[in-house]
Amino acid sequence: MTLRDSQDSLRRMSGSNPANSNQVAEFEQSLDELEQLVTRMEQAEMGLDDSLKSFERGVELYRNCQSALEQAELRVKQLLDPTRPELAEPFDPDTP
Repeated sequence: MTLRDSQDSLRRMSGSNPANSNQVAEFEQSLDELEQLVTRMEQAEMGLDDSLKSFERGVELYRNCQSALEQAELRVKQLLDPTRPELAEPFDPDTP
């Protein structure tokens, strides 16, 4: 599953809960910024200092996205089996 697929899954799971919508918005913002950062790094010749700063920011954005995905996975597990989320099976997004 790509980050973009994960973004779509998060958006579908957000429902009407404002906290979830905010989490999805933050994920989308981090993912968009990360994609722009990667594009700039691939297209431009950057000095060492700028490259390191961009890399540090990219790692921060990646961690934000990863955290949001982990929270979404936990929520899915809780929805699948609220009494025993640790036993919930991962879902296949291609299965209706």
